[in-house]
Amino acid sequence: MQINELLLKNFGKFHDRQIDLDEGINLIHGENESGKSTIHTFIRGMLFGIERGRGRAAQNDTFSIYEPWGNPNYYSGILKFKSGEKHFRIERNFDKYSKKAELICEEDGEVLSVEDGDLQMLLGEMDAERYDNTVSMSQRNAQMGESIVAELKNYATNYYTSGNGEIDLAGALEQLRGRKKILENEIRMEMAQKQQKREKLEQEVSFVWRDVHHLEEELERVEEELAYRLEKEEEKKKERQREEEHGKGVMDEIRPEKWRIHPMELLVFALVIVIAVILFSKPWNYLIAIVLFLAFGLYIWNRMKVGKKQVKTEPEIILEEITQEEEKVPIDKLRWEKSHITAELKEKRIQYDNLGEQLAELDEVNERSREYEMKRQAVQMAADHLEQLSEEMRGYLKRDLNEKASSFICEITGGKYKKLVTDEKLHVSLMTDEKRVEIEQVSRGTVEQVYLALRMAVGELLCEEEMPVILDDAFAYYDEERMLQTLRWLKEHKKQVIIFTCQTREEQVMKEAGLVYHKIEL
Repeated sequence: MQINELLLKNFGKFHDRQIDLDEGINLIHGENESGKSTIHTFIRGMLFGIERGRGRAAQNDTFSIYEPWGNPNYYSGILKFKSGEKHFRIERNFDKYSKKAELICEEDGEVLSVEDGDLQMLLGEMDAERYDNTVSMSQRNAQMGESIVAELKNYATNYYTSGNGEIDLAGALEQLRGRKKILENEIRMEMAQKQQKREKLEQEVSFVWRDVHHLEEELERVEEELAYRLEKEEEKKKERQREEEHGKGVMDEIRPEKWRIHPMELLVFALVIVIAVILFSKPWNYLIAIVLFLAFGLYIWNRMKVGKKQVKTEPEIILEEITQEEEKVPIDKLRWEKSHITAELKEKRIQYDNLGEQLAELDEVNERSREYEMKRQAVQMAADHLEQLSEEMRGYLKRDLNEKASSFICEITGGKYKKLVTDEKLHVSLMTDEKRVEIEQVSRGTVEQVYLALRMAVGELLCEEEMPVILDDAFAYYDEERMLQTLRWLKEHKKQVIIFTCQTREEQVMKEAGLVYHKIEL
């Protein structure tokens, strides 16, 4: 890319100021406050736009500082440049009411879209951040910002892996990390749900086990009581059987139950006494009659006594029969309770076993958990491989960056420093024929040369399109010899260089060395 013309229609102190630029070295000279920094900012604003700050930040931002001194509502400019074999013109209005950007190809009049990235494509994917850290340099910002370190790492992974810097592998790595985090959260949620379910099941198991234990105790109590009642019933049954086995006498069989003495008994005894009186002679017949009478009286007395006992014991027999009738109900109830408790206990034991199986299933890794874990491992493996690949690619970039920067610094310093070595954070060390020198040990002028060489090397690696090198009072710490070596290198290696200065040293050095340049006086 080569900038051909600047038209500051309304920008800072300038109004309709046109500046023509040539190929090679362009020297823009002016006293302090002549507008050098304004033109430098104008070039950047035309290429990348100027965003207005918000709140208090808007009071001292770039937009406010370079607002037109007159007619601030008409804040605009034009920049013409050449890219490839075609010429383009970009027009911008910066004011907040009519902000716009138009990109036109001057050969065929085609209108391109800044918003869709056509300008960035023409600039070789250069953006404002790369611009500030490579081709645009001033005395105050010779050292590159930390953001370029991350960009170099990303570029290394992209370019050396695919040959295309547009593929954002660092973004892919970030997405993998985000995906891994999502999967880990899902795994944690799954585990939390399983733990919650386990605690609920364990609580339910505890309740069911308590019910089982209680039912077992209750069943044991009912079985013991039922066994005791059945044993008593059996004893009573055997007692009745023993009484039946003894049987009753002949008279007991024929005597009505409610009669104490049967009339036949009286008749028989009377007949026996009469026969004894008739058969036996006197006085024996009277004696036998008296004896029989006494014996019959004794028999009657005994029968009367047995009858009284039967009368007295008859209510007890009735009570005993009533008690047995009452005892039949508890036995049946106990049997029902036993049956009911047994069925409920069986159901509870089945429920307990089922809950145990559910707990065992929770301890096993289910299909969903296995799927989550497999995905997490796959994402982690991909991220690890990408990290490893990025590390290897950064090694290649470091090698190429060091080679380019070493070549530049060797020419700029006239061979004093043969090699430049950087680490991952772009900390620089220099190599002479004799030793290694850290950048903190060299002079300020050498430091400026080192950062210029490093910027040029980084710019060549990151940018497909060669951009103009813009130096704003960048030679303040250079002596004449360093300045001459640097200007010669720039003249030889760069298509267009724009130097802003308030000194005459640059012009004198180039005149004495016979270097051709184009001067613009402000």
